[in-house]
Amino acid sequence: MIRSHLIFIFFSLVILSCKKNYNHNNLGQNTSVEDFQNVKKEHQIREVIKAEITPSLDGNMNDPAWQQATWYPMDQRWIGEYPKFNDFFGRYKITWTPEALYVLVEIKDDVLYDQYDDPLKLWWDDDCVEIFIDADNSGGNHQYNNNAFAYHIALDGNVVDLASDKKPVLYNSHVATKRVTKNDISVWEFEIIIYDKTYEEGKTNDAVILKKGHKLGFAIAYNDNDGSKERENFMGSVFIPGEEKNLGWINADVFGTIILSE
Repeated sequence: MIRSHLIFIFFSLVILSCKKNYNHNNLGQNTSVEDFQNVKKEHQIREVIKAEITPSLDGNMNDPAWQQATWYPMDQRWIGEYPKFNDFFGRYKITWTPEALYVLVEIKDDVLYDQYDDPLKLWWDDDCVEIFIDADNSGGNHQYNNNAFAYHIALDGNVVDLASDKKPVLYNSHVATKRVTKNDISVWEFEIIIYDKTYEEGKTNDAVILKKGHKLGFAIAYNDNDGSKERENFMGSVFIPGEEKNLGWINADVFGTIILSE
């Protein structure tokens, strides 16, 4: 009787083990991908006030919306050494309407450098503003997908990011910009149409309608090159822990969080 009982227990354990192995090996067949996506830990949470009057894209800071918005610094070193003040200083403001997100940027840069006429060639090594948008603040990988966007806006206004085929694409329809430069100060204004992870290149896509309470992943940075073959500094708006800080173009977890309010 004892022997029979032990044999029963043994085979029960074998069956349970096989069941666990089967479930592990067939996760892709029986479980939604969303169940295993990384959940972003929100950080640098900032409130963004709605614009009662839509800012004009004229490179002018006098719009009423900018008067009530808060300046935030772009003071985090992501690549290179901390630049001296005469070489670089950056700050930004944000506002919104249901149709778009608006960003005002003031950059002090003593040398504006654009070495490539082709906007799709080594675009990150030219002077440019880079704006990171995650429409649902979900975080996670977006290197070769549209889970989030890393818009590189060049001095000539061209907007570049990588597409799902791992090739650069112009996203000029996503971001409109105006830059006004006087001496070593450039004022940039951006109108950003928000698209979520369902966006597909070459198809008709619906933009996200922004509302009070909407959370977006957001970061902004500046690639600074004073005449070298490669960018010399990359200064961002969000602290990224660890040795490797150039992560925004891959991982939306490092984006801050903005909350739209009225």
